[in-house]
Amino acid sequence: MTIELGANRYGKSAIRVVRVVRGQDRHAVRDLTVAVALEGAFEAAHVEGDNADVIATDTMKNTVYAFASDHLEGSIEAFGRSLAEHFLGFEQVARSTITTREHRWVPIAFDGAAAPDAFTRDPSITRVATVVADDEGITTEAGLDDLTVMKTTKSAFVGFPRDRYTTLPETTDRIMATQVSARWRYESDDLDYDACFARVLRTLLEEFAAHESPSVQASAWILGRAVLEHHPEVDEVRMSLPNLHHWLVDLAPFGLANDGEVFVATREPHGLIEATVRRAE
Repeated sequence: MTIELGANRYGKSAIRVVRVVRGQDRHAVRDLTVAVALEGAFEAAHVEGDNADVIATDTMKNTVYAFASDHLEGSIEAFGRSLAEHFLGFEQVARSTITTREHRWVPIAFDGAAAPDAFTRDPSITRVATVVADDEGITTEAGLDDLTVMKTTKSAFVGFPRDRYTTLPETTDRIMATQVSARWRYESDDLDYDACFARVLRTLLEEFAAHESPSVQASAWILGRAVLEHHPEVDEVRMSLPNLHHWLVDLAPFGLANDGEVFVATREPHGLIEATVRRAE
């Protein structure tokens, strides 16, 4: 019997780094969680216990801290690229992947203006970027997590199959709530990533507000198609849309009507709809 090592990679995850950008009149906070993953000629470490080519994960952590000082001036995509290129420079590394999540801090409104040095954490959205560098070049993927949105009308679910286990009633008017996770891939690296992210986010929000949803599956298609139609720099969108159910409460035992006004919100169990929308070859 022959035994061999298959695909493998290693790295450092959950590297927390905060940089305070101290401008002359006001400060800004950059709050990141970074993951580094390397692939390459590391077989000897696994099968022979030889660490001669193993870049210590502690070194990866320290590199992220140092690059936060020298390279965190712009987008997280550019920051990830600088790290990915650095680690690809090691002879034994064939591919480096940098995933960065940015946690948003916004100035506190104070005395009719934005405070120059006091902030509140905004958990409503987490920006994400993944940069992969290998011998074939660099691939950049942007995205977001935690974008929680709701439609109180213009959402339906009818015409689905029924069997002995089906109890869900059909509805032409329901609440649709979801916590969007999305990733999109750029066709070019010569972009203003901050501006691109802002435009894609605006498209997602505007299309979510405007469209009529016959199902969450249809919503995933409609949202993804809108991004591709409005943003030629994007060639693929992947989305994960949990269906965060809001069930109408039966108030009849209390002698009360409930005309679509009182609901119980649940998070578990939830439907999970995932889809990729891409440009045809």
